[in-house]
Amino acid sequence: MPKDSQNPIRGRGASDNPMNRFEDEYLDYDLDEETGQRPAQKTKLIRDDTREILSQNNSPDIPFTYGLNPYRGCEHGCIYCYARPTHEFLGFSSGLDFESRIMVKYDAAEKLRVKFASRSWTPEPVIMSGVTDSFQPVERKLQISRACLEVFAEARNPVGIITKNYLVTRDMDFLSQLAEYDAVHVTLSITTLDRDLARVMEPRTSQPNRRLQAIEKLADAGIPVGVNVAPIIPGLTDHECVNILRQAREAGATYAGYTIVRLPHSVKDLFPKWLEQHFPERKDKVLNRIRDIRGGKLYESTFGKRFSGEGAFSDQIRKMFHIHTRKFGYRETWEPLSAEAFRRPETGQLHLF
Repeated sequence: MPKDSQNPIRGRGASDNPMNRFEDEYLDYDLDEETGQRPAQKTKLIRDDTREILSQNNSPDIPFTYGLNPYRGCEHGCIYCYARPTHEFLGFSSGLDFESRIMVKYDAAEKLRVKFASRSWTPEPVIMSGVTDSFQPVERKLQISRACLEVFAEARNPVGIITKNYLVTRDMDFLSQLAEYDAVHVTLSITTLDRDLARVMEPRTSQPNRRLQAIEKLADAGIPVGVNVAPIIPGLTDHECVNILRQAREAGATYAGYTIVRLPHSVKDLFPKWLEQHFPERKDKVLNRIRDIRGGKLYESTFGKRFSGEGAFSDQIRKMFHIHTRKFGYRETWEPLSAEAFRRPETGQLHLF
């Protein structure tokens, strides 16, 4: 079983490796004999040779069909991340492994080009960062997401981006090209404006003020940009929603969305432990409010309920959100992305007809 550790690791969201629900054996990182703590884990990059570059989604409460994730696992280390359990399908843990064992699709751009060049591809929007963030820290060096955006721009295939990282502004050259054809929008997720809270809750993301700066920079360049107040954590961040909406709108965001925190599988164990480490005085309040929204549980997977929850407190958040998005002048929905300008990219390969 996992060794008990009440000491957080600097720069990481999780402090240990919970057991993989698909594995019979458990492997954890050793404690330092002198300090009694787990040492900070260096990020390890592992080649991902997945054949299909676009993943398909058929969930009725997700408004897109295709997603592109150049990376599996995420250095951002957000303790609440719903994607953590996906690492267990790869034989890893949803804890420290998720943050430090990053699967990398080095040939993502080449595969994307072939996909768009195929006559079987009918152009439609693709979402980047539908699972893990395409602009996490390792992207600064590898530039795989940038290479993919170059393919999107060449093909003029519409793309929506969701990220917590200012790094997305690096690629405004390709984003601006796509914006000319109404083929892009970017969403910055902001959970809190409290730097200290962000530093321990989502340790390797861009700081909240940098995300606001990214919104401003993108908006000034004419690139459609919105804000995702997500996830809202009852009892911890819900009081910040109005201020996030206000500041994001002042920065230039034209659309706003939200979700309430969801804690699937092992995340429902990781998150309470994190609360005990950093906010023990708020732990019971936060968990009880989550249970109020989730029908007495920490997680409810039912379509239509998993993002927003239900009950009085969920209704309160929903009403507050809609009142203030109208008050601040947000649009009710994104402008639809257009595929009218799509053109098949060159692949350098001969095709038989």
